[in-house]
Amino acid sequence: MRTRRHAALYQSAAHCLDYPDAEFHDRIPLLAGAAPALRPFLDHARATDPAELAQEYVRVFDFHNKHCLHLTWWLDGDTRRRGQSLIEIKQTYREHGMTLNATELPDYLPVVLEFIAATDDQQLLLAHRPGLELLRIALQDAGTPYATVVSALCATLPGASPRDRAAARALARSGPRSEDVGLVPYGHLDLLPVLVKGEH
Repeated sequence: MRTRRHAALYQSAAHCLDYPDAEFHDRIPLLAGAAPALRPFLDHARATDPAELAQEYVRVFDFHNKHCLHLTWWLDGDTRRRGQSLIEIKQTYREHGMTLNATELPDYLPVVLEFIAATDDQQLLLAHRPGLELLRIALQDAGTPYATVVSALCATLPGASPRDRAAARALARSGPRSEDVGLVPYGHLDLLPVLVKGEH
């Protein structure tokens, strides 16, 4: 599905959902102008001390799998099946002439959003909609302003968002599993992924 009218929102949301460094704070006015739907979160970010916002980000995302920003985790957990899902996403990037830093996981939501903004193709997000909706529900339950960012993303997808976890899981065949294998080649995600054209 082509969705050029949402490109600015996806690119802006990618910045909002990554670790809030100094460059993010410098970009807040630009992001607010580009994506009005993100202004509730951006107003919160603007009013929060940068060090406090960084601590908030770590509390919300780094210590809780229930707020995981890696979309395949929501459906596959740490299983062999997730390893295959990651390979398939990387292949999708290659098919569009793009690659990413080898230290990054391809299902990291900011990377997926940057890819969609660059290619104008929403299919990857639609394929992982159950994970995105489960993340939205988890963030809403936690009462964090980051929920408004993911809610804005879900609002760009066709149809109404699921009202609860059961409905969100019904979009997929199964929920997360706990088998801890299959992820060795992907390492640990530390930095904002950078998609690069023309490398394979």
